[in-house]
Amino acid sequence: MNATVLPVRPEHDVSVYQRVLDTYADHSPFSTPGRHAALFDALPSDPAGIARTVQGLLIYEHVAEPFYDYALPEVRRAESHIRPMEKILDVLLALDDRPLHVSRPPEKRLVGICRHFMLLSLAIFRHHGVPARGRGGFGAYFNPGKFEDHWVCEYWRAGDGRWALLDSQFDDVFIRNLAIGHDIHDVPRDQFLTASDAWRRCRSGELDPDLFGIEFSQLRGLWFIAGCLIRDLATLNGCETLPWDVWGAQPAPEATLSDAELEFFDEVALLTADPDANFDALRRRFAEDPRLRVPETVFNALRRREEKLFEG
Repeated sequence: MNATVLPVRPEHDVSVYQRVLDTYADHSPFSTPGRHAALFDALPSDPAGIARTVQGLLIYEHVAEPFYDYALPEVRRAESHIRPMEKILDVLLALDDRPLHVSRPPEKRLVGICRHFMLLSLAIFRHHGVPARGRGGFGAYFNPGKFEDHWVCEYWRAGDGRWALLDSQFDDVFIRNLAIGHDIHDVPRDQFLTASDAWRRCRSGELDPDLFGIEFSQLRGLWFIAGCLIRDLATLNGCETLPWDVWGAQPAPEATLSDAELEFFDEVALLTADPDANFDALRRRFAEDPRLRVPETVFNALRRREEKLFEG
């Protein structure tokens, strides 16, 4: 895979389209491994190899005990709040300082959630010069008939001239427990809806907003999708925040959106529907609109406190 070889779609200006791929082949402040970069040199650059690597380094917080027979100490749950990759690697290597291609036992893996699997995946892709970006949205494969809040890595398949979705969270244990039947290295687009897909299909009346959210927290509705829209836009602009970071225009829980708010989120959904075609507009709107731009300090909704994005 190579960022310099691409078939250009007719609706795209070639120079803009190349800048899209070049941008997503570069690290963001969140994805850079920093002083640990050399450790990525020996890691694979193909989707299957990256997925195996990531699965051997991370453990999903909410299924550690039922899926992996590891009773997670309460103090280790703080690891799921780590934002930048360099600090993630600090903690991971403190647990086990062997090379990153070596799979760790569950108790030696860093505790995270889907966003951490996404971030580590795209960090490895980017280290090898492969364009990759995070996407926020909803998976249809957790609870049949419902769409669960989820994050995946979208990477460039140069041979096919298209973006594909990698869900590296799903190792053999996950696949067996959730009876996953699709290819995790190229997730079908009807199995993962981006926030834009979800918003537009709910606004058109095709889908019910109450099907979207987090089942175990009973957080669902159009307001939830709107918050995901803002975080997806931020991620497309290299701000891969936590899924519970709140700022700007994100609605309060259970909020009823006004007509003006609906129109605002309609605009965001249109921008993020095709990040390639809307690349310049998407970046300009994010940079210029204080309701969208990520500030240095955000509200961590789980910890109920303000936090600096790169503190510690």
